[in-house]
Amino acid sequence: MKDLPIKRVQTVLAASQNARVLVVGDLMLDQFVWGNVRRISPEAPVPVVEFERESFMPGGAANVARNLTALQVPTELFGVIGTDESAARLRELLRAQNVVCNGVLKDRGRPTSVKTRIIAHQQQMARVDRESTAPLDGKTLQRLLSAVEETIYQADAVIIGDYGKGVVTQALLDELKRICRERGVWLSLDPKPINRLDLSGLSLITPNRKEAFELVGRLEGSRAPSPLEDQNLLLAANDLLARFQPAVLLITLGDQGMLLCQRGTKPFHIPTVAQEVFDVSGAGDTVIATYTMAIAGGASPEEAAIISNHAAGVVVGKLGTATLTEQELFKSFDR
Repeated sequence: MKDLPIKRVQTVLAASQNARVLVVGDLMLDQFVWGNVRRISPEAPVPVVEFERESFMPGGAANVARNLTALQVPTELFGVIGTDESAARLRELLRAQNVVCNGVLKDRGRPTSVKTRIIAHQQQMARVDRESTAPLDGKTLQRLLSAVEETIYQADAVIIGDYGKGVVTQALLDELKRICRERGVWLSLDPKPINRLDLSGLSLITPNRKEAFELVGRLEGSRAPSPLEDQNLLLAANDLLARFQPAVLLITLGDQGMLLCQRGTKPFHIPTVAQEVFDVSGAGDTVIATYTMAIAGGASPEEAAIISNHAAGVVVGKLGTATLTEQELFKSFDR
């Protein structure tokens, strides 16, 4: 099985639209500064970008949430923002995209994370990050966990968006694992090796190739033509399954698609369906959002991987942190 009938995709999506997903993690505001380059600066050997316009989009875990609501999946977001202008802008964007923000908490001592990308001629020239990566203080952590626990009894799945910005700590992860385990709720996480968390006992982890090797301390080495013949990759996948014992391990491989791994079964390779690639930023958010959505809609692990692979193939053909619509998802299966 390398693809799905479109009727099956429609059935899964319709079921997921009656589910409820919670997203917890690092929230960001993505700013895009668009312009043209016609000359090099006389001050230094760098291009001068002539400003044309700017745009803003939710980023980080907020982008995971908007990927879900773009597919009409009821979604609630939990995280921490500042009390600055960027926080107000992020809330406004999320509400416009039907993301429930009752669990988005304000912290006066913490700036809202902002990533500014400068783009000219459809190419990213530079990025400026304004953020704090300090762990949440104990009081704020408890407020966040209480907000999740009050809501989780109605949830079908929880996604943790870890971007190494201080919200996702071991204390937060341990409590979320406990809460989800007690209530039988699916728990997904896109890991960041820099955080060095204990990832054991999760339903789904979705590292990319580089992150998979970093998580188990292996050297990546060169890629084989096929992931199923890539011995280094297969050994890293086995190490991840043995060490953390997730129900599902989904390794994203860029132009090689994805590798789905489960204990006791052979790895399942899903080739990419991307027609063209403009921007991979945010593609991982789309993968974890649509995979979890599909599981909540009754898909098998293999079906969910195929659906998320199609979704990623659509968004990498767009510039910026993007989402896709139901129609775009269906169209990708109808080629």
